[in-house]
Amino acid sequence: MIQSNILLWAFLILFIGSSLFQWILSRMNVGNLRRFGNTVPEEFEGELDNDTLSKMTAYTADSSRFGSVVSFFDDAVLLFILLSGVLPWYVAVIASLDLNFILSGLIFFAGPAAVGFILDIPFDLYSTFGIEKRHGFSTITLKLWIADLMKGLLISLVFIGILLGSFLALLRYFPHSWWFWGWLFFALFQLFIMWMYPVLIAPLFNKFVPLSDEELREKVLNLADKSGLHVKEIFQVDAGKRSRHSNAYFTGLGKTKRIVLFDTLIASHTHEELLSVLAHEIGHWKKRHIVKQLIFIEIISLILFYIAYRLIEWPLMYETFGFENFMLYVGLFLLSVLFRPLAFFLKPLGSSLSRKYEREADDYANRLMGTTAYLADALRRLAKDNLANLYPHPLYAWFHYSHPHLTERIARLRRIDKKDRVDFPGNGGINSLQN
Repeated sequence: MIQSNILLWAFLILFIGSSLFQWILSRMNVGNLRRFGNTVPEEFEGELDNDTLSKMTAYTADSSRFGSVVSFFDDAVLLFILLSGVLPWYVAVIASLDLNFILSGLIFFAGPAAVGFILDIPFDLYSTFGIEKRHGFSTITLKLWIADLMKGLLISLVFIGILLGSFLALLRYFPHSWWFWGWLFFALFQLFIMWMYPVLIAPLFNKFVPLSDEELREKVLNLADKSGLHVKEIFQVDAGKRSRHSNAYFTGLGKTKRIVLFDTLIASHTHEELLSVLAHEIGHWKKRHIVKQLIFIEIISLILFYIAYRLIEWPLMYETFGFENFMLYVGLFLLSVLFRPLAFFLKPLGSSLSRKYEREADDYANRLMGTTAYLADALRRLAKDNLANLYPHPLYAWFHYSHPHLTERIARLRRIDKKDRVDFPGNGGINSLQN
């Protein structure tokens, strides 16, 4: 039976508080957009009209409102699972099967995961074929959506099964040092996923082919060479068969490192704009932002693994949620839930660090291209094409945004361009890329 004690009430206050705070932030964000969203920002003059501004407001409002509903629903389901007494009953059923520890743990985690997966399907359907379709983004067919769902489920079962099974094995056979070996395995597993993603996982969902525009391909390779970043190939991906949203990114590690451009991005941007976007991405590599973020994540992970080790046999935690005896895989699940609201309130730390890296990458793009004008133009076009929110509430942006919001970012790029058009050493600027 669930016990009313200080741990339960502290958890509920933090959990419900984080959920309400998220809802308040979302309402403030939409309210700020409705208040100012009828005025074209100075940075977007000549790019936007009133009709596009109205579409931006409608898309942000619909997405935010729906996101709040999904968030509240997921939180309610999790609280029901925790407080209804179903978990102790479920553990008793698993115990009656007389399975080994690792298999029992995998079945235990599979239960809540299956419930969440099934209940989220209607929301995903509505988001894809309702909101995204209504606002002109979704192009995916139901058949392809189902295929993606099944592929994603299979991949998740394999990789989460490997990761969780390894943690459970370490818990069982290394009771005093599992936290360190678990953290080390987690870190190596992340690197493995980053290495294999572009060559084994991503091609299961999209078709990646060498960039067909030979002129653009030569310009991109020239840009990469000038920065000292050597890539063997540039790929374009058929993202348009799922959505009209556009993007470009670097992915992979070592020999799997590659540049990927969405076909939707290629179709809507000039060569110079595309090069400026890639120059920004190159900046992340040259400034070692990915390595720095990985180090940051691994330090936080190591701390959390050690805290989990210290708390996983804490009797009060099991008693609070209705368990008469402690079971290590149950403790692992309960700790992941208890850490959740704490992670939410620590999110601004990661967001602030990410925004710092984005500004540094913009600065690098300026040095590599010799100007910020093309990057600013690319961002203006991306904002229009993706119906971005140009008036986020400052508190919402500070809490959630991994990038500086667009009007602020473009204003900064323009200030840089007016103040200093310094070419990257050995680089003749954008004109040399066109030769």
